Amino acid sequence: MNGKSRPADVDTNLSLLDLLRAELGLRGPKYGCGMAQCGACTVLIDEVPARACMLRAARIDGAAVTTLEGLADAETGALHPVQQGFLKAEGAQCGYCLNGMVMTAVALLRRTPDPSDALIRDALRHNICRCGAHLEIVASVREAARLLRGADV
Repeated sequence: MNGKSRPADVDTNLSLLDLLRAELGLRGPKYGCGMAQCGACTVLIDEVPARACMLRAARIDGAAVTTLEGLADAETGALHPVQQGFLKAEGAQCGYCLNGMVMTAVALLRRTPDPSDALIRDALRHNICRCGAHLEIVASVREAARLLRGADV
């Protein structure tokens, strides 16, 4: 869990989202729809975006789970470049979808360091922003890509 071993004795029916929020106090992943449709609960499992609301916690034994809280530098507290990109390009309004957008963008940029706008939109297509901040979200991911590549901005 976020780079550290976190043993937990969990009920076989406990969702990963409930484990993260109620048992481990990690509030980055949000409860949205509860049906893996909105993306608010997205975490990375072995670097792949996954919906924590539908996953059973017992099934992730031995997997590397990264939440929003695990992106910042553990020693310095410096924000991950994707988090910085969202701040700089103002990619959030209410912020409820932000966890899913950021986590999905992290996975995308690890696979594709310089994605086109079309690829960014495609990667984020299953993450719902009810505020309509989609233009700013795409701009945020572009900014994050520049930061990750070390490009002058």
